[in-house]
Amino acid sequence: MLFLAIPLLALSWRAIAHLDNLQKAGRATVVDALVLSATTSLTSLVVIIGLGTPLAFGIARRSFRGKAVLETLIDLPMVMPPAVAGLALLMAFGRRGVLGGWLDDAGVRIGFTTTAVIFAQIFVSSPFYVRSARAAFSRVDRTVEDAAADLGAAPSRVWWTVTVPLAAPGLMAGAVLAWARAVGEFGATIMFAGNLPRETQTLPLAIYGRYEAGDLETALAMALILLVSSFLVLVSVRGLGGRLRLSAAD
Repeated sequence: MLFLAIPLLALSWRAIAHLDNLQKAGRATVVDALVLSATTSLTSLVVIIGLGTPLAFGIARRSFRGKAVLETLIDLPMVMPPAVAGLALLMAFGRRGVLGGWLDDAGVRIGFTTTAVIFAQIFVSSPFYVRSARAAFSRVDRTVEDAAADLGAAPSRVWWTVTVPLAAPGLMAGAVLAWARAVGEFGATIMFAGNLPRETQTLPLAIYGRYEAGDLETALAMALILLVSSFLVLVSVRGLGGRLRLSAAD
């Protein structure tokens, strides 16, 4: 516990002690990186939930040929080095990539843009949501769904009033993990999107850039923002998850 707590306390103490020394330019960097990180990570999370939820439900409820291969493919970005993920995205969607060349001819540029940041975040963080959602749907009691259907509920109503509420704690946990991974993404982003201020420079990239430039005060301020926001989100979700479990039990 001390090994885990001491670095976090040391970071917090040093960051707070240096807040008064933060220069105006450093404040602007913090704001720009914070806005970009919030915008891209939330956009990525919406896409992940929208596409990952039906995918996880299908995997949890269906048996089909190639299912093991599909599950391995989904999990692969979790163990893939971030630099390799960024290079893979560049080879696929970069200007000279497999699909990027066609997109570039059509006037659509993805590499080294804000869109590339979102692509990188989705690629590396979606497995966290899909895995958690898949487990949550697998744990839902099918007899409760069948009872609702026997009482005349349409499949869509069973989904929204029975399946989703029962799976909600797992879905929320997966969403938080995916969001946290997206916010903290560094390797794939810098390889595929670069480190362009106000366009692709998220908080992790800005921390690295400011630290490399010798601006420790700004780097610490942004690190403290990430630390506090992550802590508050985890605490609030744990509390909400507990209430959701109680509601589902009732």
